[in-house]
Amino acid sequence: MGIGNLISLLGGVALFLFGMSLMGSGLKKVAGNRMELLLYRLTSNPIKGVLLGVGVTAVIQSSSATSVMAVGFVNSGMMSVRQAISIILGAILGTSVTGWVLTLSNVQGADGWVSLLSTSTITGIVAIIGIALYMFSKKQTRKNIGSLLLGFAVLMYGMQTMTAAVAPLRGSATFLRLLTSFTHPLLGILAGIILTSILQSASAAIGILQALAIAGTIGFSAALPITMGVAIGAAVPVLLSALGTSANGKRAAFAYLMINTIGVVVWGAVFYAANAVFRFGFMEMPMTAVSVALMNTLFRLATLLLLAPFIGLIERQVTALFPGDPHAEKIKADIDRLEERFLIHPALALEQCGLALHSMAYLTRENLLAASSLLDAYSEDLYNAVESMEDLIDRYEDKLGSYLVRITVQRLTEGQTDEISKSLHAIGDFERIGDHAMNIAESANELHSKKLRFSPQGRHELSVLTAAIEEIINLAIDAFTHEDLELAYRIEPLEETIDNLCDEMKLHHVARVQDGACTLEQGFVFNDLITDYERIGDHCSNLAVALIELNNRSIDAHEYLSSLKEQRTHNFDVYFEEYRERFAL
Repeated sequence: MGIGNLISLLGGVALFLFGMSLMGSGLKKVAGNRMELLLYRLTSNPIKGVLLGVGVTAVIQSSSATSVMAVGFVNSGMMSVRQAISIILGAILGTSVTGWVLTLSNVQGADGWVSLLSTSTITGIVAIIGIALYMFSKKQTRKNIGSLLLGFAVLMYGMQTMTAAVAPLRGSATFLRLLTSFTHPLLGILAGIILTSILQSASAAIGILQALAIAGTIGFSAALPITMGVAIGAAVPVLLSALGTSANGKRAAFAYLMINTIGVVVWGAVFYAANAVFRFGFMEMPMTAVSVALMNTLFRLATLLLLAPFIGLIERQVTALFPGDPHAEKIKADIDRLEERFLIHPALALEQCGLALHSMAYLTRENLLAASSLLDAYSEDLYNAVESMEDLIDRYEDKLGSYLVRITVQRLTEGQTDEISKSLHAIGDFERIGDHAMNIAESANELHSKKLRFSPQGRHELSVLTAAIEEIINLAIDAFTHEDLELAYRIEPLEETIDNLCDEMKLHHVARVQDGACTLEQGFVFNDLITDYERIGDHCSNLAVALIELNNRSIDAHEYLSSLKEQRTHNFDVYFEEYRERFAL
């Protein structure tokens, strides 16, 4: 293996990682309620997940590729770790199909229909479809699907490039002699791990064993431990795919390694303990291509049957190994509340939605406060945290919105209908507040990267506005989550105070620009911040109006706001004067 092969190997790794990234990006763009529902139905119980893993792997002939796709789904939030584990279990069995295909093609491959089953042919077909959709489709949805397919094709070509780079080792007599020289089972397992780690393909490693078997150079005692080592070594490309993924992505990837390792340890211990007692007569039996394929299938089937009942335990173990973002864990728990079986019981389903919606509200407030703090003390870590929380808020919107809409097909009371309407409006307001929080964080990032600094008067005014916004978001969240009407009645006077503050700050800013105390570049950011804060106040007002409407069905939004501003009801003047004095510039 020369320097050229080494460069090809590294190039294959690069293609593999780029394909993984491209596929993950495509998944996020294609992801929607229909796709998530389809995945949910296909993996809603372990048996379905296992069958899906077996089927997909049998088609693409790579458990690593199937598991990498599962990691991508988990990383994009479209699949839980538990669902991915069931697919991985199926993939571990499904990859043994390739060994049987190799027996049909006499290891070296065959002409005719057998060649159509090759990974290269399938990858090429996927690439052709992907580029056709990406280049020639006018609809963005189809372009996104094309991007997803191209990502998969690049990933597969990367794996093939890695395999081709180490292909010379297959014909090396020294390498093959070394491979079959191990008499101790542990050394045989280690040889299988190293072989598969180098080749980056369990199928290729089993193919080498079958080639040795046809040549009559390997017996059962050497083939079994190497086969078990191959199972563990196949985890290398899956672990590579987890680089740069979320904690859940890493958990799914490590589950592949854990499952195969447990299978090797348990069944290896059982077999060799039994052999020590009974002295099996077939240990030195010469292997054939068929017997290698059969042994590989039986070992993987035994691992599947052993661990399928313990999917939940495996999930808990990998979760403990890779503790993740507490916010991500919280949203997972909330999403898990929204179960299909609750839909036929609207009261129960709405209760679960309410709990998840409260979590979304608290996360929205936390993200806004974090984004505002970036204006005073910028931190790259905090900026990334704000960005991550914004993604989670979007996930809440998608899941809660689709779940609430599905509840509406049930027979509902008037109160339940009103509750759904209020919740749907609230979801939209929380999501928009999250968007504006992200805008504020981006403004803070711009100030930091361009080394801009507002004038002392501008900083003072912004701090007053920020304090008013923190007050109104606290009022809105507390009023909404506790259904506190007294707090809700305070919001509109404060929102009008914020509007007045924003108008006054814009006038002051124009004067500072004219006087030269503030530059136009600073001014653009300043105006953007004022606009975002003003919009946040508007959405807080929407939340309060929705709460008041729900508790006073005879009052609509227009009637309520008109009553407040024209007739000054519900202590509007008292609250307005309180906030006007408290947040004076």
